[in-house]
Amino acid sequence: MYAAWWLAALRGLRRGELAGDLQAAELTVAQQRVHADGQVVAGPPKSAAGCRVVALDAQTVRVLTRQRERQEKLSATAGTRWQHSGYVFTTATGAPLRPDYLTGRFRRLVAASGQPSIRLHDLRHGAATLALAAHPDPEVVQAMLGHASIVLTADTYVSVPPEVAHQAARETARLVRQTNARLHGSQRVR
Repeated sequence: MYAAWWLAALRGLRRGELAGDLQAAELTVAQQRVHADGQVVAGPPKSAAGCRVVALDAQTVRVLTRQRERQEKLSATAGTRWQHSGYVFTTATGAPLRPDYLTGRFRRLVAASGQPSIRLHDLRHGAATLALAAHPDPEVVQAMLGHASIVLTADTYVSVPPEVAHQAARETARLVRQTNARLHGSQRVR
């Protein structure tokens, strides 16, 4: 499940969103699996903006390539029991994973690690924060998460790490000093 946790933590995917195109270093989110009336069904993402292409970095492509190789080995081992579901993350026989399985598995792994308790969905929040720290353009984070509104992204998913806040403070002070120097000639104000 390493690749699933990787995608949740670094690209902000929801537990029900998984499909991909590794050749183009992109992952296409076209559907999600959700619980409805006691059953798991495939359906569209939460909103029209949820249908999206998520850019992948080289390391994520390697992680997903290893996942595909793992799945090919599982397919060979399962033989005629293998279900060609087309999903990236499956059971040992190729059946798509249930969203509640991902949640439960993640919860058990966190508990076994001895680390503070976090929810699987918290990885999505962390991914948004990391993306904003790496690329301070909220629209990029909005598109990555598949939000229809930048307000949702900013208000719900993004917190500012201390390093980013300090960098913003330094840049703001630098901008004020430069503007002051331009307005008042070569005098430097510290």
